[in-house]
Amino acid sequence: MKPDHPGTRAEQRGPTSIALVDDEAAVRRALVRLLRTAGLQAQGFASAAAFLESLARRRPDCLIVDLHMTGMSGLEMLREMRRQGWALPTVVMTVSYGPQARALCRDAGATVFVTKPIDEATLLDAIATALGGAAAADTA
Repeated sequence: MKPDHPGTRAEQRGPTSIALVDDEAAVRRALVRLLRTAGLQAQGFASAAAFLESLARRRPDCLIVDLHMTGMSGLEMLREMRRQGWALPTVVMTVSYGPQARALCRDAGATVFVTKPIDEATLLDAIATALGGAAAADTA
């Protein structure tokens, strides 16, 4: 049985906050819009550096990050977060990745892996799995 979708659980203090980091503007906008339509509080970041800078002010409940980005990659960002002691339930998304990349991301703190393109149900299930603290899993 799949966990409830985030934002629908009565015990939550308000809408679940999601940070989405993807350097592709169209993808970022579409996914943020999808998350907001699902009742989640979502904020998009165009780069890993912009997201890391934001952590000093506010930490989201869940992170969604693209593995392959210009500048700092998703994996490098996860490693930097771990180095600074920031742990968040994390969904890693990408078009493709192999077992080695998956293992490296898992070691850096990734919780769930999904492949692009991502549909609404898959993304919401991935967030619910990440928030539920499940071991690293594939949802696509």
